[in-house]
Formats: sequence, C-alpha cells, structure tokens
Amino acid sequence: MAHEENTQDAAETARRARFGALPERITPAEMVEEKPASAVDPARNNFNDDEWLVRMGAF
Repeated sequence: MAHEENTQDAAETARRARFGALPERITPAEMVEEKPASAVDPARNNFNDDEWLVRMGAF
C-alpha cells in the first residue's frame, strides 16, 4: 500500500509541476499577424497605354 501512495504522490507532484499554474495571458492583439495578401508584382506597373494599338494594328 505504501508503494501506491508513493506512486500517487509522484504522479500528483508531476501533474502539479506541469499543470499547477495557468499560462500567462495573451492579448488578442498578440494573436494576430499582419502581412500582405500577396507579393507585389514588379511588372504590374510596366503597362504601356499604347500597346493595344500595336497589337490590334490600329495605327
């Protein structure tokens, strides 16, 4: 019976060491990570307004 008590005490000590205290509070602001939805495309602003004239043969 003493062996069971020592085992229970050891198990209780291990539980208290692991779960004895609540973790520190985390604010909702700390849970949010902000980053751009997609990478900026460098070719996006390389549009030539008159390119359609060349492609359509309208000049």
